[in-house]
Amino acid sequence: MTHADRMTNHWWWRPGWGPGSRFFTFHFTFRQANDLHRLAAEYRRALADVDGLDLVPDESLHLTTQGLDFTDRVPDGDLRAILTAAQHRLAALPAFDLTVHRPEITPEAVRWEAAPSGPPAAVRTALRDAIGTVWKTVPEPADGFGPHVTIAYSSADGPAAPVRAALDTVKAAPVTVHVDHVELIVLHRDRQMYEWEAHTQLPLSG
Repeated sequence: MTHADRMTNHWWWRPGWGPGSRFFTFHFTFRQANDLHRLAAEYRRALADVDGLDLVPDESLHLTTQGLDFTDRVPDGDLRAILTAAQHRLAALPAFDLTVHRPEITPEAVRWEAAPSGPPAAVRTALRDAIGTVWKTVPEPADGFGPHVTIAYSSADGPAAPVRAALDTVKAAPVTVHVDHVELIVLHRDRQMYEWEAHTQLPLSG
């Protein structure tokens, strides 16, 4: 496990983003994952007094999977066709378990790496294949996907040492989460947190 030495503000506006932006994306979400919520609570308590962090509440815990586009750029017919193609492909993929344990520090976040990476990567590949049946160009690079769940975002520039010291106070066992679906959501970040409305839940098999 590697850790960044310094933190930087995560909340700069990426190209195309601004107040009021809404974005279609596929995420794994964890609103019913009680064991993950208990682990998250332990880390939120440990990190609560560290300046420059925005702690992620249970309802915003997620695993970023595959973006689509801003909602005003996605025709309704295209969206329906993508969802139909995705449902067909995902029905052939089995549900799976993911395990998280000790968070790592990146320059913009504190996050758990989710293991094993193979099953969520297979879901992402299926989603990309589905998008490719409708659009000539699939958004986002195919390579470089690393499944992770963020527990805190950095909101300021500064040293990572206080974050590391706080994480070291937590003595918690690994947590395993059962994943049986992925969701299309409508994402925004108007309040310096990733929040969303659920659009369509796409089940995996079994």
